[in-house]
Amino acid sequence: MEELERAHELTRRELLEQLEGEHETTNLSAWQLVWREFRKNRLAVVGGVVVLLLVAVALGAPWIAPHDPTRIDPIHKLQPPAWMEGGSWSHPLGTDHLGRDLLSRMIYGSRVSLAVGAVVVLVATSLGVVAGLVSGFFGGVADTVIQRLVEILLAFPYLVLAIALMAVMGPGLTNLFLALVYKEWVTPARVVRAEVLAVKQREYVEAARALGAGPFRIMFRQILPNVLASAVVIATLRVAWVILMESSLSFLGLGVQPPTPSWGTIIADGRSYVFQQWWISTFPGLAILLTVLAINLLGEGLRDALDPRLRE
Repeated sequence: MEELERAHELTRRELLEQLEGEHETTNLSAWQLVWREFRKNRLAVVGGVVVLLLVAVALGAPWIAPHDPTRIDPIHKLQPPAWMEGGSWSHPLGTDHLGRDLLSRMIYGSRVSLAVGAVVVLVATSLGVVAGLVSGFFGGVADTVIQRLVEILLAFPYLVLAIALMAVMGPGLTNLFLALVYKEWVTPARVVRAEVLAVKQREYVEAARALGAGPFRIMFRQILPNVLASAVVIATLRVAWVILMESSLSFLGLGVQPPTPSWGTIIADGRSYVFQQWWISTFPGLAILLTVLAINLLGEGLRDALDPRLRE
């Protein structure tokens, strides 16, 4: 009898705890729920911390970098990292073939790579969201034209198209930005269109139509808030891809031009010394790897937190 009463009390306590947990969940705002789910993913939190540190380093480059990244010092050229024989702590990661401090060039290079990634994705995602909204909501001719344009751009490999555009426009930061935005809007446009096709059939959209709301009001007030989460996740993941593309084009000499440091140009500077003075290309390559990995972890965490279908 005592065991039955104990089991009944335990079941009652578990039920109360479950109800309290559900009540607490219903009292949380949407962003509080997202933050709670995001914190559960430790890898995503680590990725977010690393991204914040990289942004802080990029913003604080003038105060963090120990040397002028463009200063040539032939006396100390090809100096190894500090922990190797012949190295010096005045150049912790060594120097390149012109005697420029590698750590300083990498710190300033992070500004270029992160800025290009963020600005390109911000502009391209904005264009893609608008294109996806128009295509999915209106359908018909607008949908056909936009989707045919998307298919044409998807037919060309990203890097090949970017190289062709840069070859026509010429190297430089502005042309690099335009070449990357030219195709980068395609992915968010496709994702948002698919979301719009599902959302526009829901009851609250039909209710807005019945109340006489115009198409643009419905798109931007009723549909956009419900597809924005997918756009945010896609944008976060695409930053890593754009950083890779910027580094690749700069490595090929079509992106950022010397003496402005970029991770891609630093790797290119070290390609003739890769077997002897390996540090010139290795450290910026590791910086790209760390940045892309951190952004991908952050993006995956945001996807899991923002998509209610993936929540437990």
